[in-house]
Amino acid sequence: MDMVEILETMVAKGGADIYLACGSPPRMNVEGKLENLTSEPLSAERVEQLLKQILSPEQWAEFVKTRELNIAYSLENKARFRINVYFQKGTPAAVIRQIRIKIPTVADLNLPPLLEKLILSPRGLILVTGATGSGKSTTMAAMIDYRAAQLEGHIVTIEDPIEFVFEHKKSMVTQREVGIDTYSFKEALKNCLRQAPTVIYIGELRDAETVDFALHSAETGHLVLSTLHSTNAPQTIERILNFFPKDYHPQVLIQLSYNLRAIISQRLIPQDSGTRLPVLEILINTAFVQEIIQKGELGQLKKIMESGRQEGMQTFDLHIKELIEKKIISEEKGLAYADSPSDLRLKLRGFV
Repeated sequence: MDMVEILETMVAKGGADIYLACGSPPRMNVEGKLENLTSEPLSAERVEQLLKQILSPEQWAEFVKTRELNIAYSLENKARFRINVYFQKGTPAAVIRQIRIKIPTVADLNLPPLLEKLILSPRGLILVTGATGSGKSTTMAAMIDYRAAQLEGHIVTIEDPIEFVFEHKKSMVTQREVGIDTYSFKEALKNCLRQAPTVIYIGELRDAETVDFALHSAETGHLVLSTLHSTNAPQTIERILNFFPKDYHPQVLIQLSYNLRAIISQRLIPQDSGTRLPVLEILINTAFVQEIIQKGELGQLKKIMESGRQEGMQTFDLHIKELIEKKIISEEKGLAYADSPSDLRLKLRGFV
């Protein structure tokens, strides 16, 4: 199989990821299960040949120089892919993730309608968090596309690489890819506010400088969106604090308390049908939450989310309970993915 055939097979079978590495056949992740695409293991030379079929000579030279490469690739308007190329055991390897061409809606993804309300906020910081492969980028794309269709303005995205391609709707959408449209995140951030944005999407909060920019932009009246590799709201705030020296933590907590709009944490539960269903924890920055964040009492946030359904808040287990009661997932499946199966079981029996 050549590279185009591998990608076409991925599209036809609905694969999420392709893994290319020396000593293994090309393998495809379909709903969490790995399938071999050929019977023969790949040699280092064959991996290089396959990668050179989709990388330009300049991209290959950059990869050899830096030992890492992140790019997006389009297949004749059939699909887009996010490609991470790297070395392992001295040989080239890659993971290729399929990205939907059509941006799904919040309803398509079975996400709470509250997300549509949040994305129409005039200012503040909204974070979508979760582990790798939890659907953060897809959820964020659905929200951004909804905003673009509903409100006039200028949405600026800074990504590495660009994943979903947005159309201009009521809002203009400017998408900048690091390495192609700008030399670095730092340069893109420095110039972003000169581009008169109403909404700024930063692909990932990755360091103190990016967090500083996000908080400053929210303070000055912009809606700022980003993602973070963290599992829940308390851990998200801890991760942000850990970008900074301890002396700065009180100031960062104050800035967060004033500018945070919401933290949406996501994980996926596999269904019997083979699809995966998003389960969300949602923290809304109410006046009480603001006070708790300022004090750094992050351990209280889970209880606040449990009792904050009126404001739109929920824990993972409350969302799982709702899915079980609606018979969208089985009780057995829900309990297997719950943070606290015993507490969830009691809630389902009406004891809590």
